[in-house]
Amino acid sequence: MNIQVSSIQGLIKNKRENLGLNQREFAEFIGLKEGGERTVGSWERGEHIPSSSKLFQIENLNSNVPFKDRNSNHKFDFIDLFAGIGGIRLPFQNLKGRCVFTSEWDKFAKKTYAANFGELPQGDITKITSSNIPSHDVLLAGFPCQAFSQAGLKKGFYDTRGTMFFEIQRILAYHQPKAFLLENVKQLKGHDKGNTLDTILKILRGNKISDIPSNIPMSQEAKESLSTVLDYNVEYRVLKASEFGVPQNRERIYIVGFNKQKVPEANQRNLAAELFDKLESYKKRSPLSNILEDNKTVHPKYTISDRLWAGHQRRKKEHKAKGNGFGYSLFDKNSIACNTISARYYKDGSEILIDQNDIGKNPRKLTPRECARIQGFPEKFNIHAVSDVQNYRQFGNSVSVPVIKAIANEITSIITD
Repeated sequence: MNIQVSSIQGLIKNKRENLGLNQREFAEFIGLKEGGERTVGSWERGEHIPSSSKLFQIENLNSNVPFKDRNSNHKFDFIDLFAGIGGIRLPFQNLKGRCVFTSEWDKFAKKTYAANFGELPQGDITKITSSNIPSHDVLLAGFPCQAFSQAGLKKGFYDTRGTMFFEIQRILAYHQPKAFLLENVKQLKGHDKGNTLDTILKILRGNKISDIPSNIPMSQEAKESLSTVLDYNVEYRVLKASEFGVPQNRERIYIVGFNKQKVPEANQRNLAAELFDKLESYKKRSPLSNILEDNKTVHPKYTISDRLWAGHQRRKKEHKAKGNGFGYSLFDKNSIACNTISARYYKDGSEILIDQNDIGKNPRKLTPRECARIQGFPEKFNIHAVSDVQNYRQFGNSVSVPVIKAIANEITSIITD
């Protein structure tokens, strides 16, 4: 029994340390309740042993962290807000940036993030004061988009998710980083006839704005920070992922800003506009065949059922009779690009179905690895920390990594000169 306990002690500690997590983070990573670090500590001291199911889970953890930051010569520091699974972080880290703070509230996204970066993001940003966030050169944030999205209720600032911009604003006001990159759905551009985006841009540029209604929900610190005038050179563009080397018709709005006090050139030149102009030279196409697996090798579980396929066909026929183009979308290896993958993809896969006539089967959904590919994630990105359902949600909510890479190249060339 002592040999068994000793073996389990070593297993748990090695797995935890290889993942780069402390006992509290490891407890959260494996799904223990609050205070689970005490349980992990007792396991590692040999005072108790995990249940057989929990031990099986720990034994099967992949402790190879593919994107653990091993750079010894960092050129700049950045923070990763509303981090999701780290799609915005990847290019900035590859350019020798050091991530000094991460925040993400979704427990499943945090697991994927930790499995790939060896760091467990902190939680709800509204509960973390700006003074507890380390100073940094670049702020990154793919802030929640449901409040502005076509699929959402489009409540904008009056939706709690929509007010996350003000949490970004108060961190910018406190730390005044050299630059920032914000990402959101393209519908932000037209929300409330353009007034929502106009308010965001005015705040970032330090222009006067009309009083913000007091009933918009935000943290007390965010309310108080609105009196601090920001002074950034700011521009935005709607960019298409399909023009940056991934076969997905995904359009998103990107907002870039340079601090005029810390990047002097931003006073003489519109650096943010020049950055977006330079991205014209980055554009390249990549067909869907580059990311698809051979239908013959794809697990049968991804093939949709006869019942679901019949329902898809019936609904498309009904929509067509009404004169609209709604319904499922079918693609194959000859397609130039597919539709935008969404967080709801796991439900029925209707926005992107892969034709399987070549093997005489119903269409199938994309595999999680194919989803990672159409978002431009590297092949070694670990998708095994969560279920297929969570993978679909996570990649649907994530960013197009090649677009971020193009922007990151330009931002870092300016702030590290």
